[in-house]
Amino acid sequence: MSEVNLNVEVRDESGTGSARAARRAGLVPGVIYGGDLPPVGITIKYNELLKAINSGNFIGSMVQITHSGSSQKVLTKDIQFHPVSDMAMHVDLYRVNADSKIEVEVSISIVGEEDSPGLKGGGSLNVVRHSIEVACAAGNIPDEITVDVSALEIGDSLHISEINLPKGVKSAITDRDPTILTVIASRAAVEEDAEEGDVDPGEVPATAQTEGDESGDA
Repeated sequence: MSEVNLNVEVRDESGTGSARAARRAGLVPGVIYGGDLPPVGITIKYNELLKAINSGNFIGSMVQITHSGSSQKVLTKDIQFHPVSDMAMHVDLYRVNADSKIEVEVSISIVGEEDSPGLKGGGSLNVVRHSIEVACAAGNIPDEITVDVSALEIGDSLHISEINLPKGVKSAITDRDPTILTVIASRAAVEEDAEEGDVDPGEVPATAQTEGDESGDA
């Protein structure tokens, strides 16, 4: 992953009025916090921030910021976007170093779909989570987490505990084992089985049974 570098300016004034003035000047207000230092208000040129966002290496990633010739590492914790225009309105940056232990969302990359018996047999992939919250060193954030579905049959599921996470990376969720994805039977296959009489009468929806009972009483 190529590291993002941004030039920032310290924002002496805080508050809504100062933030609006910064946006009118083509700047995006933000704040740097964390570590042993107090929060610092900053501004970033909108075009530079947009370029960083579009690089795909900005949100949830290590970023190097520079101010008056001095540089430091930060982690992008949050970006607020305008609800209508989708323009970046505010950025939260967290002070870190390469060894800082952090929790961050990492996107999954699914492989092995062409080899999955369940998918080749007409099943569909139901992705429950498109990202996994992991705990790792700030300098060891993976670009993505690979999820292999090549051995899955219809009805199978994969949980976080079954994913091979990169070295030094652990799930940040420790009180449960969330499902990442499942392979489900397609609607067409279910309807075909029902037409062939393979559906147990007890599995017929209650509404269908009720309708049949009512027609029998008529």
